[in-house]
Amino acid sequence: MPYRNTDHRLDEIDRRILYALMTDARNTSASTLAAEAGVSGATIRNRIHKLEDSGIIRGTTAQVDFERAGGKLTNLYLCDVPVTEREALAHEARAIPGVINVRTLMTGRRNLHVLAVGESTGDLRRVARLLTDIGIHIEDEDLLEEELFAPYGPFDPEDGGHAPEANDFISLTGDASVVEVSVQSDAPIADLTLEDASERGILDEETLVIAIERGDRELTPHGDTVIEPDDIVTILSRAGGDADALSAFRGPQTESSAG
Repeated sequence: MPYRNTDHRLDEIDRRILYALMTDARNTSASTLAAEAGVSGATIRNRIHKLEDSGIIRGTTAQVDFERAGGKLTNLYLCDVPVTEREALAHEARAIPGVINVRTLMTGRRNLHVLAVGESTGDLRRVARLLTDIGIHIEDEDLLEEELFAPYGPFDPEDGGHAPEANDFISLTGDASVVEVSVQSDAPIADLTLEDASERGILDEETLVIAIERGDRELTPHGDTVIEPDDIVTILSRAGGDADALSAFRGPQTESSAG
């Protein structure tokens, strides 16, 4: 499947979404994630679409206990295939009836793992014959007893005690920096145009808003652009004073807790 964006950089909101989906995709809603992240539901849905477009999220599938679902058998085949034929053989193996998962490994022996489900050992022997017929050498196989899953710890928003103040931060040459931040509802800049914010001294001359993400839209900022709560704003701080640059977008409560 082709993906449109192959250079997507994860920020705190992306990691929160991925952790929630890995924990329990079925019971994870955009509204719940939005409330936890302090953004709108439209922003969460837009982020999920971007993660899907970039190939980071490749769909959500049910984890089925086949033994309980009718007493079916699940077998894992550990196979060895030539590296030059690995991808093509993996796709052929996936097309065999009963095969539910194919995993390729980068190097070494047993570089192809095939998982198959059958009603009986006869079904599993049939899968083995078909794998052999297409040129796959089975080195070992065994019935799968249990498979456990867990979300990736570094994506946990609770890891470390609190979420970062900025969604993302990049240091540039010299003192300049680029910061991505969510606009709080009680932030000084909320509901003001960029021109008004500049005239009132809320935005200093060293801070430039270069992009705005609002729901499922990406806006190009102008002087008459109004900054709204829940906007995700990318700012360029020429002086590198990211704490001062962020103060316009954070509420007084956030400021006091950060201090």
